Amino acid sequence: WIFKNRPQAFIAISIIIIFIIGINLYRRKNLVLYRVSLSLILSGALGNLIDRLRIGAVIDFLDFRIWPVFNIADSAITIGAILLAYAILFQKGNSINNQINLKNASDNL
Repeated sequence: WIFKNRPQAFIAISIIIIFIIGINLYRRKNLVLYRVSLSLILSGALGNLIDRLRIGAVIDFLDFRIWPVFNIADSAITIGAILLAYAILFQKGNSINNQINLKNASDNL
């Protein structure tokens, strides 16, 4: 793994991602599903960051034997990412979708 012996890199990346998500949550107040998905990702990132700062590693404790071991923060990040993808790709009238479509349309001109 690239960052296996570099916990400082994970900490720095987590802080940057948390900051970016916080800005997006502040700016997009009218998009409920988008905000819920970012909140889940943010809470998972914060949970893993707290583990890294407190113990030096993330503790994975859910082991169902048929799936890789994970924790609740990982679940929040995964569910948030799935909801975010849905919000971006499939919600009609979504201003994110509209912004993407406008950018694509202007690129084609």
